[in-house]
Amino acid sequence: MERTVGTGRAPSHDRARGFVLPLVYMPPPPPHDTIKIAIIDDNRLVREALTAMLNRLTDIRVVSSDVADSASLAETKPDVLLLDVGLRDQDSLRVATTLRQENPNAKIIVMDLLPVNEEIMEYVNVGVSGFVLKDASFDEFIATIRSVATGTKVLPPRMTESLFSQIAKEVDGQEPAQVLEAVRMTPREREVIDLIGEGLSNKEIAQRLNIATHTVKSHVRNVMEKLALHTRLQIAAYSHRET
Repeated sequence: MERTVGTGRAPSHDRARGFVLPLVYMPPPPPHDTIKIAIIDDNRLVREALTAMLNRLTDIRVVSSDVADSASLAETKPDVLLLDVGLRDQDSLRVATTLRQENPNAKIIVMDLLPVNEEIMEYVNVGVSGFVLKDASFDEFIATIRSVATGTKVLPPRMTESLFSQIAKEVDGQEPAQVLEAVRMTPREREVIDLIGEGLSNKEIAQRLNIATHTVKSHVRNVMEKLALHTRLQIAAYSHRET
């Protein structure tokens, strides 16, 4: 069962659906509740350093440290998979998808991520439970592992107060059309999204909808803000996800 952990602030704006702010400190569980960890990183030095640091803790044990090895994961049955987002020879998002399918009982934490809303949204969609940003402290890292292991889903701190936290609570397990509904997209904004997806310029959209060009620009800005997107290309890509 998934649960959330209080952060000392009013809960209404701190959490997306099942997502919470990482705690700086979370007491370790009893010794018999050891968290089994698998590290999926193609940098040997990083794997060895993480393994050494994590194995110093009484409640955490690294049981697998390598590239994504299905046989090893099936044998060791880790509770938490630590996945490096910067795998050199593989698409980390695709790896996360495969790991989720092959290890449905394990939780996935993506490491070394840059705080880009739409990138995080993609990982949420494939079932990732937690995120560790590039500048996270070791205490935040451990707190995220312990929280995720207990069923809590953890967003990066800077994302919990952003618009994305509102989107993420609806994205988790839903289709793009439902996300559009969740962020209160107007019918006109939906039309603009569709037309951007068709490759139309602002002037062409204005002509198609019989409205002023500056009005189209205003709709585009609103769409970007509501979906936490930054470019027309991203809007177009989002539009194609609906079809």
